[in-house]
Amino acid sequence: MNLINKKVTHNRFGTGSIVKQNDSIIEIHFASESKKFVFPDVFGEHLTLHDSEAADSIEKVIQKKEMERQEEHWKKEEEKRLQYEKQQLRIEHEKLMRNHKLHPQSQMAFWCDLEEQDTAFSEWQIFSGVIKSGTNKGKPNKPIRLHQNSACLLTAIDSGKSEKERRILGVYMVNEKFIGKLCEDGYIPAHSEYRLQLTEEESDQLLFWKYYVNEKSPHKMTWSLGKYRYFDNVWMAQILHDIVSLKSEPKERELAQRFFEHYCKMNQIYDQEIPKPNGALMSM
Repeated sequence: MNLINKKVTHNRFGTGSIVKQNDSIIEIHFASESKKFVFPDVFGEHLTLHDSEAADSIEKVIQKKEMERQEEHWKKEEEKRLQYEKQQLRIEHEKLMRNHKLHPQSQMAFWCDLEEQDTAFSEWQIFSGVIKSGTNKGKPNKPIRLHQNSACLLTAIDSGKSEKERRILGVYMVNEKFIGKLCEDGYIPAHSEYRLQLTEEESDQLLFWKYYVNEKSPHKMTWSLGKYRYFDNVWMAQILHDIVSLKSEPKERELAQRFFEHYCKMNQIYDQEIPKPNGALMSM
């Protein structure tokens, strides 16, 4: 829009003529002096164009700029709100970290079907399933016991095999920032380093019921309900210890050893005091 030589009236300096113009500054020559103003902000309250057509065009420019300012303002307010929410979540997270008390059964074993066996190791996360009844029916299960000290054990039964032959497929520590009480979607992501997948040969040697026992029915090996169950911290230490022994490839064995040491440290377990496995299979 070219406003050069357009006549204007300023509410303080009187009548003048526009002599220079760019996207942000306009210069007007009045009777005795020239003045520079912010463009297009000066129009409206302080400056009036004599040319009605040009005045209409300026009005549209002002309205557009005002909308852009409003959008920028709303954007900044939204950023402030999101920043505040993040800050509150961080404060809550830090509070939970400071006040966390180790639960003696804060490990989780999963029943993985065939599809989950593929995705669990490609995506390195598992879904805790949905609530089956009650007011929260259909919502994801919230793994409230899981914390940075927790590990997730992935298990499966081969077709045609009995429950006592449930194999351990792999294991991972939960993500470094994961807190089960804050998990709304039911997905439990893996730690960036501590994650292990067993070969089929290794898995055949690592049976779940060697370590796990149902205290109410110690001689029974049944898993009839639910995708997961919590279990004892010491049992997970036994499993990780045995995985170290199974691993023959040097790098994998080294990772398994680091995993085991990290787990014991996080769960305040002394490796010299870990008892031998005494699951339901051991009493047969």
